[in-house]
Amino acid sequence: MNMLILPVVVSEIGIMKGLRADVLELMLHAGFVVKLVLLILMLFSVLSWAIIIVKFRIFRLAEKESKLFLDSFWATRNFSKASMESKRFTHSPIATIFRCGYGDAERIKKEMVVSNPSQGSLGNGVMVGVTEGIATIDRTLKRIMVTELTRLERALTFLATTGNTAPFIGLFGTVWGIMDAFRQIGYLGSTSLAVVAPGISEALIATAAGLFAAIPAVVAYNYFLNKVRMLGSQMESFSAEFLNILEKYFRGM
Repeated sequence: MNMLILPVVVSEIGIMKGLRADVLELMLHAGFVVKLVLLILMLFSVLSWAIIIVKFRIFRLAEKESKLFLDSFWATRNFSKASMESKRFTHSPIATIFRCGYGDAERIKKEMVVSNPSQGSLGNGVMVGVTEGIATIDRTLKRIMVTELTRLERALTFLATTGNTAPFIGLFGTVWGIMDAFRQIGYLGSTSLAVVAPGISEALIATAAGLFAAIPAVVAYNYFLNKVRMLGSQMESFSAEFLNILEKYFRGM
């Protein structure tokens, strides 16, 4: 049985090597416009894969560190300890939100201590109650949330652009290549398969390259967009819980 399978495997390997060699030869013998299209698509593909690798690492760290921070925070609910812990989780958007919100809370608490509690006012002559203090922290949390989401979404637009435009760029190269192939047919005055096939094959390489660049970009874009939504939901949920805890704390002073 093994003696029968071995020639088949060797034959398939030889066919694959031959196909790769044929594709490379078609690319080298393509026209100038098709080569330019292939070069553009190659740049799109290289940049897309670089973004995919970098963003995958960023999202993996953001998810991992956010989970660790949340576990630590809900286990202790100690703001001082959580503030120290948050400095270790530099890639966690939730830790960043807490750190900034806690900084505002500490500032407001100090102002409330030196103010007249009976009037519910803060220092510096500004009459602000607990409700406005919570509103100030809420604005800070929302601003940081937008900043963190913008950071996470950075460069994702390039993946979307690649996914949307790469097939059309490849199609342009294919159309141009087919036009050139038909021009060669008219020039040679022959419609045999030997004359038509090479030109059309060279043209179709552009479409294949466009799909090769677009498909990973679209898949990665949808994957990362889902991760952004998940982290955004976690940030909103944590911000709401954090504000509730702060409001109870301030009203208990």
